[in-house]
Formats: sequence, C-alpha cells, structure tokens
Amino acid sequence: MIDVVVLFFLLGVFARLVKSDLRLPEALYETLSIYLLLAIGLKGGIELSKQPMLALLPQMLACMALGFAIPLVLTPVLRLLGLSRVDAAAMAAHYGSVSVVTFAVASAYLAAQGVSAEPHAALWVAIMEAPGIVAGILLARLGARGADGQAQRVNWGELAHDVFFGKSVLLLAGGLVIGAVMGEAGTAPIAPVFMAPFKGVLALFLLELGLVAGGRLGELRRYGLRIVVFALVTPPVLALGGALTGLALGLSTGGMAILATLAASASYIAAPTAMRMAVPEANAALSITAALGITFPFNIVLGVPLYLQMARWLNPGA
Repeated sequence: MIDVVVLFFLLGVFARLVKSDLRLPEALYETLSIYLLLAIGLKGGIELSKQPMLALLPQMLACMALGFAIPLVLTPVLRLLGLSRVDAAAMAAHYGSVSVVTFAVASAYLAAQGVSAEPHAALWVAIMEAPGIVAGILLARLGARGADGQAQRVNWGELAHDVFFGKSVLLLAGGLVIGAVMGEAGTAPIAPVFMAPFKGVLALFLLELGLVAGGRLGELRRYGLRIVVFALVTPPVLALGGALTGLALGLSTGGMAILATLAASASYIAAPTAMRMAVPEANAALSITAALGITFPFNIVLGVPLYLQMARWLNPGA
C-alpha cells in the first residue's frame, strides 16, 4: 500500500500541473526543512547513544566509500550520453550525495510495513552527504582550464566550510550529536515536539516539494529522453549496489533497504549549493530537474517498495 505522505507529494504535482494558486510560504518551507533535519538527526543520535562507536566504524567507512564511488561510475556514463565534462560530473555529484527527505519517506514506509532497521541509520545519511559532492568537484576540475588557458583552482577551504557546515549537514549532524550526548532520557522533554508530529510535518514538506517538482517537469523537453531514462534507470542500479553493500556489512533487511534507498537517492539541497559555488559553469537546471523532477518522485512512489523487496530477495533468511 502506498504511504499517505506520498499522496501529499502527488497532490503538489497535480496542483502545479493544473496551474493552481496553491503555495506554501517560503518561511514555512524553511521551518519544515529545519524541523525534519533536526528530528532525523535526533532520532539517530538517541539510538547512537546505545551503540558502541567502534562497532559502527566499518559501516561508516563503507558509506563514505559508496558515496565517493558513485560519481566515479556515473560520470563516464553521462559523458557517453552526450553531456559535457562539467555537466556530467555535476550531475554525478548529485547522485553521489543523498536525499534526506527520501530517507525520511523510506523510514516511514518501513515502519508502516513493520520492518525494523538499524536505529542509527541517520548516521549513514550524514556520512554520505559530502563524499559524492567532493568526488564530483574533483572530476569536474580534473584538467579544467580557464579562459586564459591556466588550470582553474577551487578554494577548498571555502568549499569544505560550505559542505560540512552548510545548513543540511550542520542540522543533521548537530541533531545526531545532541541525541547521542543526551540519550533517550535527556531528550524526553522535547519528544512530543520532534517525534510524534514527524510524519505530519513530512507530509507538508512533500506537498511543497510536489509543487516544486511539478513546476520543473516542463524542462524535461529541453534535455531529451536520454536524461529521463538515466534518471529512471540509475536509481535501481545504484540501489542494488547499496543493498549488496548492506549485505556485506551484515545489516538487517530493513537496514539493507535503507542503504539501498540512500544509494539510489539524489541530493537537491546540499549538492546544488556546493556545485554552484565550485563549478559555476555547470548547468544547474539539468541536474536539479533530473534529481528532483524525475528521480525523487520515482523513488518515493515506486523505488522504496522496490528496494525493500530487493533487500528481502538478497537476504531471504532474515
């Protein structure tokens, strides 16, 4: 059965397609973003407080390696599809990073299905946010030259600050630290605010994302069928890689499904910001249209249930 929050996203898409005047205030959108990032981080941190950090080290290293490897694999594919070097690297960076909202939808779906996952899964989100972005920038800058024929340089200090201390990573990591330090007892006073209303807030956020995605569907005509096919075929392929990584790590079926979802997701918050600063010559609309207009709807409507079945197929004895 489709999760109710997905219907809010479809409502937003429909509203934009029929040219409704439905809008969410910009301030509300920002507030919902902050709430979701903090809530996800807190939930993961609370459970992290119960886990031995040394035991999680293999998972953390595997998540970093997976995020870094995805752009290395996708960039040559996108070059074969006719994209320029910088556009291919920029889009690959979006797919190497992750979508926090897709993670939230997957977590809600697993809970509705009665499937448990590793309680510290939010830690994987925080770890996978940056490596794909860094890999994409390296690929875009490899051999790049400016108008004067000189090799272009990136201000890595400024870039690192924006990637690691940008809003999404800072809130997610901050929530994790607060939850890990305070634990379940220490965060109990704010649980009615950050735990119980989570799914309702997620529904409102998806309504806004539906409005945004619906407004970008018309741009697909500018880029052709090849980008549509890439944005639909790539997520299941990456999900298989994520699920196999989870299997190798000994994760539960739910954990495999979550890691598959993260591998299949594409960033449309952190990655566009970082790539716009580091690779300004890349076509930002192309990457955002693929990530938000095609891959995101596919993942939350069809992908998440598919990835759960994939995990069950790979891990039948669990």
